[in-house]
Formats: sequence, structure tokens, C-alpha cells
Amino acid sequence: MATVSAASVRFASLKPASRSNQTNGVTSGVKFVTIGTSKLSFPSLRSSRFRVHCAAKPETVNKVIDIVKKQLALSDDTSLTPESKFSSLGADSLDTVEIVMCLEEEFDISVDEDNSQNITTVQEAADLIEKLVLQKAEAA
Repeated sequence: MATVSAASVRFASLKPASRSNQTNGVTSGVKFVTIGTSKLSFPSLRSSRFRVHCAAKPETVNKVIDIVKKQLALSDDTSLTPESKFSSLGADSLDTVEIVMCLEEEFDISVDEDNSQNITTVQEAADLIEKLVLQKAEAA
């Protein structure tokens, strides 16, 4: 869904002889501006609930889940989803740092400190990995 609008603006100047104002014997030129608009409207996406979310590939999410399970010593039957929060799994800040270090090693990326502090869920980690891998490929 999108909003499409088109507008055209045409400036035209008329010669003072064709249109003039006579005030106290002074002739002044009048300039006209023509503005034409044509609008095609579609439902607007302007909403406070609108979020752009680029989901990582399922393979990336699954690798992150495996690494989180390994780092937090969770059993294989522990169910993790992309929305699983590290803190609800019992991870403290040191555990999160270790998870990020393993992710860096597994995906051959480097996560700066600001980004590592913003990772709280499996999905956030997977999305960041996808972004960094793409940036690395573009730089090469």
C-alpha cells in the first residue's frame, strides 16, 4: 500500500500590456501561477503501529537458537522461538556477551558494543547478523 500523488506547476508571466494595474498612472505587470494537481490515493500507511520488520532467514534464526541453547546449557527439548528473550531464559549480561562472541565466530562478523547491548531476543540477534553479513558482502 502506498500513496501516489502527482503535481505540476507552471509559471507564466504576462506582458504588462495584456494585464496591468493602473494606480496613480503606474503600470505594473501581473504574474499568474497555474498549479494543477492529480492525485491517486491508496490506503495510507501512516500509523503508529506500522513497523518495518525484515525477518532473518530461517536458517540464521535456527543457528542462533542452537548457539543460545549451547551457551545457556539448555536442553534440546527446550522450545525457543524468535521472540524468546535471553533474560527470560536465565541469561545475564555476561551470558549475552558470550552469546554475541559465539555469533561473531560462527558467522565471521564483528558486532560493535552498541549493537550488542541492543540484542535481547533471538530475532534481534538473527536480524543483526543478516544485516552485518550483507554489509560485509557489499564491502568486499
